[in-house]
Amino acid sequence: MKQAISKAAEIQVSYHPNHTTKPVIRNSDEALFHLLKFFPEATISLQERFVVGYLNRANRLIGVYEVSKGGITGTLVDIRLVISVALKVAATSILLAHNHPSGNTQPSESDKKLTGKIKEACKLFDINVLDHIILVAGGTYFSFAEEGCL
Repeated sequence: MKQAISKAAEIQVSYHPNHTTKPVIRNSDEALFHLLKFFPEATISLQERFVVGYLNRANRLIGVYEVSKGGITGTLVDIRLVISVALKVAATSILLAHNHPSGNTQPSESDKKLTGKIKEACKLFDINVLDHIILVAGGTYFSFAEEGCL
């Protein structure tokens, strides 16, 4: 029995916050401003990406994590990664963002379903989903929060 336990991998959890002033996110325009830099201009119309912004209780942006990078028509988002990063950085709210290489800002049915699944998962941990932004080249975007879709 003792030998089996010694073969288990050690798990360490750590949090090293950046002590610089973190921006406060008050609306979708501010969220877009801070998240847009994670969508390279050279590939925003070619390759879909999904990023999550993590915020503290004061709506200060703790950091941004690229959850996935896919192809021309989609990307796979593992909700467990979204939640695990939120827990690791002690986030109380999150912002979801992804791009549509097609140039169409309207959410697809799969975008709506994914948003709902992430929102339900976050409820279990008292984490708020503040918005899900779909952006395209040129800075045009769709905000789930602004459109009352959350």
